[in-house]
Amino acid sequence: MDRIPSFSKNHDTLDTGLHTSMVMHGITTWDLRFKKPNAGDYISPKALHTIEHLLATTLRNSPRKDDVIYFGPMGCRTGFYLLTVNLERKDVIPLLKECIDAALALNEVPGSKREECGNYLEHDLEGAKCELESYRKILDRLD
Repeated sequence: MDRIPSFSKNHDTLDTGLHTSMVMHGITTWDLRFKKPNAGDYISPKALHTIEHLLATTLRNSPRKDDVIYFGPMGCRTGFYLLTVNLERKDVIPLLKECIDAALALNEVPGSKREECGNYLEHDLEGAKCELESYRKILDRLD
């Protein structure tokens, strides 16, 4: 089998931040790298799940919601993928800041009731907010 593009990158050279992972069929895959790969510090499964709910909700309720295709976690628990159309880096950074700020203002996890989520007991709002605050600081340094 062919090696997929994300496995072809040397993860030991990746750092935290916002990276363009690939562009295919007009869709840009953004690498939202919260943690440095293979450094021993990973997002907990519960916080990862909660961040997925928080940012998927705030991104899909943002003014650029029609440009958001998908948001979801990386299996390695070092970050997330955001798939978009019609957005450049100069658009994505402020969008992420706005959506993170909106997520940090939430007092409950959207879509976390039993009938809304396939693993509704596995959430950590406090841990998710801590990770989001850390990533927000990373984004601030990218300006």
